[in-house]
Amino acid sequence: MKSHGELLDLNIHHRLIGTSIVSVGSLSGAVVHPREVFRDAMGYSASAIIVAHNHPSGRPAPSKEDIKVTQYLMLCGDIMEIPVLDHVILGDNLFYSYKENKVGRIKL
Repeated sequence: MKSHGELLDLNIHHRLIGTSIVSVGSLSGAVVHPREVFRDAMGYSASAIIVAHNHPSGRPAPSKEDIKVTQYLMLCGDIMEIPVLDHVILGDNLFYSYKENKVGRIKL
């Protein structure tokens, strides 16, 4: 199974208005760039987004790179006024939610 990065675009009431695949990777990783994530969000005129991806290993714990990318996306979302409400990592019948685990934002 390959890694896939998905985007859920939400309206002002946090209702789903669109979805898109923003990256397809290999067994060991995928490249995610804010440009692709927020281009799709702007295309839907999203007021907020949720990012999700799977871990082919089946373990949903975030990697160091996952944490770095998530914090960068949150910073970009703050600047663009399209907040990242959550980042969900899917594994084998398990998931990890940044919001549930209260992962902090980058301090400038």
